[in-house]
Amino acid sequence: MTIASAALLLFLILDPLGNIPVFLGLLKPLPPKRRHFVLMRELLIALVVLMLFLWGGKYALELMHLRQESVSIAGGIVLFLIGLRMIFPPAEGGLMGDLPGGEPFIVPMAIPLVAGPSGMAAVMLMGSNEPNRLSEWSLALLIAWGATAAILFSATVLYRWLGTRVLIALERLMGMLLVAISVQMFLDGLGTYVTSTIAPGA
Repeated sequence: MTIASAALLLFLILDPLGNIPVFLGLLKPLPPKRRHFVLMRELLIALVVLMLFLWGGKYALELMHLRQESVSIAGGIVLFLIGLRMIFPPAEGGLMGDLPGGEPFIVPMAIPLVAGPSGMAAVMLMGSNEPNRLSEWSLALLIAWGATAAILFSATVLYRWLGTRVLIALERLMGMLLVAISVQMFLDGLGTYVTSTIAPGA
């Protein structure tokens, strides 16, 4: 996986376009000057969390004695479910359902809207599969996070320009891509597991 493909994968998982309506709703009660501060704070918290999972994921897997194939298969399943929710959102609206009121702090903007379970699983998988490329994965994460931040800071303009229907269509297209990526991740993990199981007896 190249840096560009890793950045694209992480960008799809972070789902900034799908989060625009939710973020606008959460930030609407705040004064205009406060909105940018809160948004940047939550984005930075999400970045720190994802970096921690990227750099510490390998040690967490070793501590739990999990094989890389199992993480790949589990990551594929998680991404598949997230992709399905992007294509077929729940009836209550939004990927995460009802959200608490007041000024958001960590929950729900930083976690789980930006740094969600799928993002944590993806960076942990990347870091554990190829730990010698952690600096490259960090760059990919920074690229995806930067693009996400740019879109969310432009949320008001994008929402006015694109409209709800276009945003929904784009989110479902991203969901389709994520489902395809998740299936490939699942098959890769399954293939590695089958090969490692058969090889000793061959």
